[in-house]
Amino acid sequence: MRRIRDAKIETPAAANQRIKALRAMFSWANEAGETGVNPTIGVKKLKYRSDGHHTWTDEEIQRYYDRHPLGTQARLALDLLRYTAGRREDAPRLGRQHIREGRVRFRQAKNEHRNPIDIDILVHPALAESIAAAEVSNRMIFLLTEFGKPFTANGFGNKFKDWCRQADLPHCSAHGVRKATSTALAEASATPHEIMAITGHQTLEEVERYTRAASRKKTADAAMRKLII
Repeated sequence: MRRIRDAKIETPAAANQRIKALRAMFSWANEAGETGVNPTIGVKKLKYRSDGHHTWTDEEIQRYYDRHPLGTQARLALDLLRYTAGRREDAPRLGRQHIREGRVRFRQAKNEHRNPIDIDILVHPALAESIAAAEVSNRMIFLLTEFGKPFTANGFGNKFKDWCRQADLPHCSAHGVRKATSTALAEASATPHEIMAITGHQTLEEVERYTRAASRKKTADAAMRKLII
């Protein structure tokens, strides 16, 4: 198991994912009586530092908009992610039934059967404009494949990456949009609990990271203005 893990040592996240998958397989095999051993026990995950998915900048969002104007499905996809703070599992499930009385209401796909989180937020004017421009307001599903079928989560993630590459943003992803929205909220002085109400986070730990960074930025800006004066 260690040799299998270390074969991916150059990409530690992939190495850890490999061990995780094997551990789940042997756990199932043990329960099913197919084997009485689990060779993944004692095999630790590789330690590494990562900032996770890249957080989109305002300039990158504008570059994407320049490549994918209002009315395109690519533009609508970004706006759905941006103004709902949804994940790639959420955006391809949204449709007209989720927008009522000027609000977006949906259950997040992540852990929906174990620990469901319901989102209920105002429809942002930019999102309303994007939906209207794409002429999809009467659809039960806003985003469809070229064959007129709903996207799977992986299928949408891959398609969104294609749209990013078309805009010369190969390093950007759907989850990075969620981080950008959280960052923008923090920089607009939203409290951690206000951010949580939009993103669906259930602990303060993650959102406080955004608010701390925003606070440092504002403090640094104030300090620099004093230095300039």
